Amino acid sequence: MQLGFIGTGLMGQPMAERLLKAQHTVTVYNRTSHKLAPLIAAGAIAAARPEALLSATEATIVMVTNAAAIRETLLSEAAKPLLAGHTIVQMSTIAPQESQAIGQAVLDCGGHYLEAPVLGSIPEAQKGTLQIMVGATPEDFEKWTPLLAALGPHPQYIGPVGTATALKLALNQLIASLTTAFSSSLGLCQHYNVPTDALMQILRQSALYAPTFDKKLDRMVSRNFDNPNFPAKHLFKDIQLFLDAAEPSNLNLDAAQAICSLLETTANHSPDQDYSVLFETVYPRSQP
Repeated sequence: MQLGFIGTGLMGQPMAERLLKAQHTVTVYNRTSHKLAPLIAAGAIAAARPEALLSATEATIVMVTNAAAIRETLLSEAAKPLLAGHTIVQMSTIAPQESQAIGQAVLDCGGHYLEAPVLGSIPEAQKGTLQIMVGATPEDFEKWTPLLAALGPHPQYIGPVGTATALKLALNQLIASLTTAFSSSLGLCQHYNVPTDALMQILRQSALYAPTFDKKLDRMVSRNFDNPNFPAKHLFKDIQLFLDAAEPSNLNLDAAQAICSLLETTANHSPDQDYSVLFETVYPRSQP
């Protein structure tokens, strides 16, 4: 299949590589063009502009920073005429309302639109084991499931456009909440010289345990947050999206707003480090 892939950053690059390994012809575009080099070496075709990519492909996967980047690449006056008959598979983390608006714009141009955000990070993208949540018509979900299966073995249909992005934000809110809570518990134990092994031994045998605690434990203990799978600035952006999406609901957002404030401090100081650097904000290195 002739596929386009827009956005070849931390997640986009290994996802595009999976599609190449699945024997698809992949044309790639990234606003920072030097990031295309590894994919070109792997057999991808570089497009100088989004319009060139759309002209050369049947369907395009989008994995970019935010909704503004999607509109800039897909909904420019030059790109819109090329969406007729084209399918957009939008895999970025954006707000439900943003996804619905972009989807309607694609439909108005005569194209098809699916949202397919993912749970997982770079290792899962490399192995093709991402959890993929799909918001689309049932017909589009059925048609494009074989393609998505190259990126995650069991794409799950959630409902119409907007539902999968809402679920994705709900899950990322859990990432932030669990990381904040674990940072507080680990920090208190360190302050009172409770052995970390004792904390984890008890925790792992309890209903309180979440695997993410072990995934981030070494980073927190060593305070080494380089080479991120998911940068702090992106988690901060996602919690802002969660709060925006939840505003019309009857949710009490006090806890989420407090976590967002902690993440804002974290992202201001360490935007490109792994989001577990939140531990530095919760329990600063200079703590007595």
